[in-house]
Amino acid sequence: MALIVEKFGGSSLANIDKLRNAASIVAADYKKENQLVVVVSAQGDSTDHLVEQAEAIGRRISPREMDVLLSTGEQASMALMAMMLMSMGVPAVSLCGWQAGIRTDALHSKARIEYIDTRRICAELAQDRVVVVAGFQGISPSGDITTIGRGGSDTTAVALAAVLEADVCRIYTDVDGVYSADPRVVQNAVRHYEIDYDEMLELASQGAQVLHNRSVEMAKRFGVQLEVKSSFINGVGTRVREVVMEKRSVSGVARDQNVALVTLEGLQDQPGNIWRLFSGLTEQKINVDIILQPPAVGQQTSITFSVPRESLDHAVEMLTEHRGDLMYESISVDDRVCKISIVGAGMASDYGVASRMFESLYQAGVNVRCVTTSEIKISVIVSEEDSDRAFIAVHDAFF
Repeated sequence: MALIVEKFGGSSLANIDKLRNAASIVAADYKKENQLVVVVSAQGDSTDHLVEQAEAIGRRISPREMDVLLSTGEQASMALMAMMLMSMGVPAVSLCGWQAGIRTDALHSKARIEYIDTRRICAELAQDRVVVVAGFQGISPSGDITTIGRGGSDTTAVALAAVLEADVCRIYTDVDGVYSADPRVVQNAVRHYEIDYDEMLELASQGAQVLHNRSVEMAKRFGVQLEVKSSFINGVGTRVREVVMEKRSVSGVARDQNVALVTLEGLQDQPGNIWRLFSGLTEQKINVDIILQPPAVGQQTSITFSVPRESLDHAVEMLTEHRGDLMYESISVDDRVCKISIVGAGMASDYGVASRMFESLYQAGVNVRCVTTSEIKISVIVSEEDSDRAFIAVHDAFF
């Protein structure tokens, strides 16, 4: 008997037929005498529809009430999944995040899981029930419903697998594993049968949508064995774990279209000014990725950095409000850009990787706006109109 955590994304639950298909996967594993905890996302585009309704009311929506609203999508999925399993003769019980003991901090929409009280889940498993848990949500110290941000259901599944010491955590999605690039865009994308945690973390952080970076980071920290599988195609999928082998130069190419550039011109070149800029963004929970600063001219400089598109208005509002403190002359933004990244654990020992990437972009007629590197990653910012061409050209250079 194995203890398995299985997570089904929204595309795997989008309608009654897909829900039945997902439930049949769970039922088959249950009949093999496994203990099962199933984490579900909201069905299809239901979360987007809830957001649209809230935005129709106004822009300044209470974060608390927004979390209450958005958590209902996963709650509907969990109840429907439990009903479907019971119709197949599989005993099941559905639990909201708070019922499953998922305790978070009080930061609405971006909450962090602090601990999980597993007593209720273990009690239900002891009764031979499949436990269906609403992903993406928990409860704060004050008893309020919280949501844990983008990719929250992946994070919920891995967190449960960690505290329950599950044998494996299976992430079911609409692709049959982790590819060298999005197979829906790049026709010759190569599927990996296994991939290292660090490589998967970088791919997820740079825009690969198959797994969320928080879930991969948690899986590595707690040694959770991950499997990425298709809920529609029966196959082996991709295992994400510590891979002891000769590292390939590039394992994948990722594209992140949720990017915007912010440029401050006429910034006073004096100690502490850059710190004030980025500490202010940090206080507002705005993530900054690529940073570009040319040499100062006289007493002034400029700085360009990238933020998620959904944070752009918030960032500009904060920067404009503190213009006097930050001492800059003008601000400009560009939200018609995207980020293309190559990732590979063997890049540090391969001298030709960067050259091949830039050559492929040159041959495709793509201009590079910004560049950032790490030991296992090179990322570039290009114009949105060049996105597809750049993505395919870079992939073709390595695969």
